[in-house]
Amino acid sequence: MAWGELIGYWPFVLGLLVTGVFSGLAAGLLGVGGGAIVVPALGNAFLLLGFDADVVQHVAVGTSLAIIIPTGLMSARAHRARGAVDTAALRLWVPFVVGGTLLGGLMAGLFSGDTLRIVFAVMAFLIAANILFAWQTKLMGHLHGSRLVHRIAASVVGYTSALMGVGGGALTVPTLVAFGSSMHAAVGTSAAVGVAIAFSGTLGLLISGWGVEGLPPFSLGYINLVALVLVGVLAAVFAPFGAALAHRMNQKTLRYLFAAFLMLVSINMLWKVLAG
Repeated sequence: MAWGELIGYWPFVLGLLVTGVFSGLAAGLLGVGGGAIVVPALGNAFLLLGFDADVVQHVAVGTSLAIIIPTGLMSARAHRARGAVDTAALRLWVPFVVGGTLLGGLMAGLFSGDTLRIVFAVMAFLIAANILFAWQTKLMGHLHGSRLVHRIAASVVGYTSALMGVGGGALTVPTLVAFGSSMHAAVGTSAAVGVAIAFSGTLGLLISGWGVEGLPPFSLGYINLVALVLVGVLAAVFAPFGAALAHRMNQKTLRYLFAAFLMLVSINMLWKVLAG
């Protein structure tokens, strides 16, 4: 597919542009990198174009992580301007979240597309249930002062995020809340952590997908450059608007919105596995 031929795929291009807007708003509003929107959207788009179902999920995950880099930077910057980034937690988390994410990215090629879809769906459901019933706070709240627990949590968040293709917000936000952060501080800090996840995860998936056959045109490893440009630019532009909206909402509303969003994503992903 040459660049000029993209005109013939205008529904695909339009879908990517809309995905960019909504993923950017989600990044700022919920502290997620937008991957919960981008991964299923890209997966559906590439399937409709006739690419192999096993390959497209990996491409969706890898491209989503690459898109999160500019989105996360814009979102984190907006939250930092409002004093909502916990720099102490950030320094503690980043080295371990990077290590976990790089490992997950390198191992992603070992799993089938349906396996990655199931991981995505199950984790999204568990996270939403945790937000509603706060079982993670009950289990981990008393451990908030342990640096070791923070490091283990960061490693797990990084590894899982690489397999899901998300910026870690869906995992980082409830974990930081369980450790005692306010919802606003957790969202802001999560956006910054998501940048580290995106960098290392993108590298891992670029390497693990290098030379794989059947990839969509203009792909470097599992990173598709067309989707990266079209979605990434709009996501970065709209992330600050989501962050501004987040700071106008109360914490309870934000928490319930986050849970409802993840439930819908989980159901959609499981449906695709069962229907396939």
